[in-house]
Amino acid sequence: MKHLLAVNAGSSSLKLVLYAMSDQPQPVWSAHATGIAGSHPALQWQHKNRAADSIRLLSTDTYADVLQQALATLGEQRIDAVVHRIVHGGAAHHGPERLDDAVIRELEALVALAPLHQPVGLALVALCFQQLPDATAYACYDTDFHRSLPALEYRVPLPSPWPERGVRHYGFHGISYQYLFHRLTAANPALSDARVVLAHLGAGASLCAVQGGQSCATSMGFSALEGVPMATRSGRLDAGIILYLLRQGLDAEALEDLLYRHSGLKALSGLSGDMQTLLAHDSDAARFAVTYFCDRVAREIAGMASAMGGMDALVFSGGIGEHAAPVRERIIKRCEWLGVQLDADANQAHADKLSRPSSPVACYRLISDEALSMAMQVRHLWGAKAQA
Repeated sequence: MKHLLAVNAGSSSLKLVLYAMSDQPQPVWSAHATGIAGSHPALQWQHKNRAADSIRLLSTDTYADVLQQALATLGEQRIDAVVHRIVHGGAAHHGPERLDDAVIRELEALVALAPLHQPVGLALVALCFQQLPDATAYACYDTDFHRSLPALEYRVPLPSPWPERGVRHYGFHGISYQYLFHRLTAANPALSDARVVLAHLGAGASLCAVQGGQSCATSMGFSALEGVPMATRSGRLDAGIILYLLRQGLDAEALEDLLYRHSGLKALSGLSGDMQTLLAHDSDAARFAVTYFCDRVAREIAGMASAMGGMDALVFSGGIGEHAAPVRERIIKRCEWLGVQLDADANQAHADKLSRPSSPVACYRLISDEALSMAMQVRHLWGAKAQA
């Protein structure tokens, strides 16, 4: 039986899952590192049917260090293929796609569009080539799900030659959205052609309008800065602010650092970009940051519904969407006019369904599984090759 390793690098985390590939990929090992290059980094791993184990990492450990330490816990296990989550595929790359030197060079040209994720993702690709030279490498792209965006959504109002040079809205979190829609409709087939708003709310946050299984609008655009404010990313800004900051002497590198690493909830609160920390902190600034986030997400949900002419279901996922009941409650109450009626007890219990039975718009909490989504995509690719 073949084994596939799914590699998912976040802005401060690394998730690895090894699957035994059959009709339904079966996880046999997993590892999760959090707080990489932070103050309390840690690595936890688990083999199937065994107790979990963990170690504290050094604050100086890089993603490459963490990956090497995680793979060491696998021992002599053979790995036939590796699939990487790559945030930006641009207009030309769709997944799953086999990675080679030519593809990697083209993906490197997109680093400026996703500076928190793309360099890390590509560094892990290079490391896996070194550590696992016999394994075939594939990529799945967060931008891929949004290929169905109509021109009304992907065009930007700039003159030539910029649209022809790839300045457009791409959308992100697509691997998560693909999985969430599949899971939602597997449990509720009647929603297959419905108007669904998916809210991936975590350190990075975006929303997506899905109708008939296709992305038709999304809050993130040309880069992963667009849309709602995030843990340390600004979200949508008046372009005039950028011009003003440039005239105040900030160069492109300083602006990138400001907008990606020191803005968002961290800037609004002056405390932290972590939602659980803000919810637990009794200060006006922390409360304001939470209120601001909920307000902007509720406005974005309304925008997604507008793009589809209404909304039949709303889904929360991501670290905040899955675990922060007070945030979900505030957002849903702001969306009552759209037809969402909250079941407060279900929300506090983190139930799968958060809406009342009488609610015109159904509301759900679903846990995304990007690793499984990638494994399923590669499995289908292997199946197609076998049939050919």
